[in-house]
Amino acid sequence: MKQRGGRTIIAIATTNNQTTMKTILLIEHNNDFLENLTEYLEIEGYNILGTNNGKIGLELANKFIPDLIVCDILMPKMDGYEVLRFLSETAQTSLIPFIFSTTMSEKNYLTRALEQGADDYLVKPYELDTLLKKVKHCIQYESRRCNKDLHLSVN
Repeated sequence: MKQRGGRTIIAIATTNNQTTMKTILLIEHNNDFLENLTEYLEIEGYNILGTNNGKIGLELANKFIPDLIVCDILMPKMDGYEVLRFLSETAQTSLIPFIFSTTMSEKNYLTRALEQGADDYLVKPYELDTLLKKVKHCIQYESRRCNKDLHLSVN
């Protein structure tokens, strides 16, 4: 992990098995949480890109086209909803699976996230095993945004 001008950038991990490794972009404002998630997912065999800034996250997504994005909602410069909106408007990033990871537990935040096209929504704190199951599922299956006729209902 490197600090550059007040933002954290995590380089892509490299291994001999690079062709089969999937890349996850983590966008998380809390540097300690970002570092913990990075370490855990790298141990599980994923390449990780990361930042604590939504605007930088958007740049990384456009440059590297990750297999999955896990994004906080409340962040400086650009919040998670804005990140998802911009990604959805760009052809090359519009179908990247997207999971919100946030402390925002109120139903209206979940509803808004799903209406915008998020594939899943995790409320912190959560077990890392729960995150890993959701990561594997989202990478294995297409983003919900692949179905343009999607109708949402939140209970």
